[in-house]
Amino acid sequence: MAFPLILIALLVLCPSTGHSQGSPSPGYYPSSRVSTSPFDREFQTLWGSQHQRREQDVVTLWLDKSTGSGFKSIRPYTSGYFGASIKLQPGFTAGVDTSLYLSNNQEHPGDHDEVDIEFLGTTPGKPYSLQTNVFVRGSGDRNNIGREMKFTLWFDPTQNFHHYAILWNPNQIVFLVDDVPIRTYDRKNEATFPTRPMWVYGSIWDASDWATENGRIKADYRYQPFVAKYKDFKISGCRADLPHAGRLWLRHSVTEG
Repeated sequence: MAFPLILIALLVLCPSTGHSQGSPSPGYYPSSRVSTSPFDREFQTLWGSQHQRREQDVVTLWLDKSTGSGFKSIRPYTSGYFGASIKLQPGFTAGVDTSLYLSNNQEHPGDHDEVDIEFLGTTPGKPYSLQTNVFVRGSGDRNNIGREMKFTLWFDPTQNFHHYAILWNPNQIVFLVDDVPIRTYDRKNEATFPTRPMWVYGSIWDASDWATENGRIKADYRYQPFVAKYKDFKISGCRADLPHAGRLWLRHSVTEG
């Protein structure tokens, strides 16, 4: 199966290191091919409903000493484009993990697949780290399966909303920031690539054990609440609950134009 044209372009544009300089131009804008969906059409609250607020098109999640919050897509997918615009909190956020990810952990506990975009909290004067992960059947062994890769962004993610997305097709996963590919993960074999249906999640939670300087700096609840804002939800993919939907999304939404 030939790669879609956009993925060829993404391979050329993808940075070779985890640190980006300047403001790169993607040259192609896959997010513009996917319409924005209302939150209630695509998602439902998963946990921490008392720590979730919706105002017009913005969904706000927050973490305090009692709990965090998360949401999950209503439908599972086998491939597609999954994105949202996110604005992070400035100041002391050490130990806090804000995320947008694909997973089937509830359906396959202990043996799940997962594709993550995570923002790891920090201390004043130090930038956020964006971390990407790929897990297959519960394993994230960096020698065999794409474990963590961290990136320093070319902008301050606390000042404005920026769009973060995962493009997943049967041959490749691409992580994008404002339509710029920052990482590609190719399918080498079935054992190292997620193929089972996954749902889309977003969350904010306490990851003090590892998130900031390998767990050296913990969440400090004197600075609570820790807030993350989401909007411009974009989902377009092959739904696992519609087995005859086929791969028309990839042809129409990714390769045209």
